[in-house]
Amino acid sequence: MSKKSILFAVFLISVQIGFSQASSRKDLENQKQAIQKELKQINNLLFINNKKKEVAFSDIENLTLKIQRQQEIVKLTNRQINILNDEISQNQKTKANLEKDLEEIKLAYKQMIIRSYKARSGKNKLMFILSAETFFQAFKRTQYIKQYASHRRNQAKKIVSISENISNVIKDLSQRLDLKRDLLQKNRDNQKTLESEKTRVNKMAYQLRSQEKKYKRNIVLKQKESEKIDKEIEKLIKEAIAASNRKKAKSNNFSLTPEALALAKSFELNKGKLPWPVSRGVVIQKFGTQPHPVVRTAKIKSNGIVIATEKSAKAKTVFKGVVLSVLKFRGSNPTVLVQHGNYITAYKNLAKVFVEKGDNLDSGQVIGEVYNNENSGKSTLQFSVFKKTTPLNPIYWILKM
Repeated sequence: MSKKSILFAVFLISVQIGFSQASSRKDLENQKQAIQKELKQINNLLFINNKKKEVAFSDIENLTLKIQRQQEIVKLTNRQINILNDEISQNQKTKANLEKDLEEIKLAYKQMIIRSYKARSGKNKLMFILSAETFFQAFKRTQYIKQYASHRRNQAKKIVSISENISNVIKDLSQRLDLKRDLLQKNRDNQKTLESEKTRVNKMAYQLRSQEKKYKRNIVLKQKESEKIDKEIEKLIKEAIAASNRKKAKSNNFSLTPEALALAKSFELNKGKLPWPVSRGVVIQKFGTQPHPVVRTAKIKSNGIVIATEKSAKAKTVFKGVVLSVLKFRGSNPTVLVQHGNYITAYKNLAKVFVEKGDNLDSGQVIGEVYNNENSGKSTLQFSVFKKTTPLNPIYWILKM
């Protein structure tokens, strides 16, 4: 392979790498836009309607959540900048290689022109052909002259082509440098906002420090209340399994009809595609055991996710099924369990319930109204997914908002 071919191959590879990296940057940009949409939801659902003048514990929770998402945007922007740095470096190398190649071709073309000028006379070309000793030699000399002229034209085309490539690389390089400057500025602005939010949280935390023990007690009490509901849910699911196997040997699985088996299979096939249980919302508590977002010494365990939504929001079933139970405990808000074959979805913290045990439900059907806490100003729905009695992470089952 000639040096020119190698350089051209390098150029093509660099272009392919550029496309791949541009795709990665686009993916990161899509992630950022999703988080920015979530931040907008956080502001709308947790801050705009908050008219309390006194500092509240929930204010710190809300701001901590907001800070976490803003930090994620900063990280994603840094990753975009790193990819851009690689792209800029690659473009600079490509530009240098193309410019070197162009100089070599220009030099060769210049020498070719000089030789042509020295032999510019048409008589010289004619004498060169006529001085051949044989007809075959004259034919070969004619072909040589044609090939030489063709080679000159090709060299001229190469100069134009490489010049255009250099121009495109310079243009692309300029665009990437502008984009990098824009991202760096956005990151500086985001960092300033973050520092301001962190300072605000620290001041609020200092004001509430004397009440931390009280808040920790409240967290423990809420955790016990949540565990009580979780145990009752597990008990009800076990009872439902036992009832489905009443005429058969004892089993840990539901004895399902063909229709129920098909429903369970359909539910599984819709993993990651299920609609949200509310029209608007943002996840403010994740699945599993985790430190409390503010009182870090307190641990919270959740077999589902907590979604903040708007006041008077309607809770909707995420898939067709049948109401397994409506739980009502003294001192806590109602919970609705919906069975989808051997899967169950739970909708906790409802103010009103519009369904009864045994009701057949369609996907998206309203089952109740989400409870609004007047003290904190929050409307939150606790949503869980179970396979028999095993809790699953709902984030993997519902669509990304």
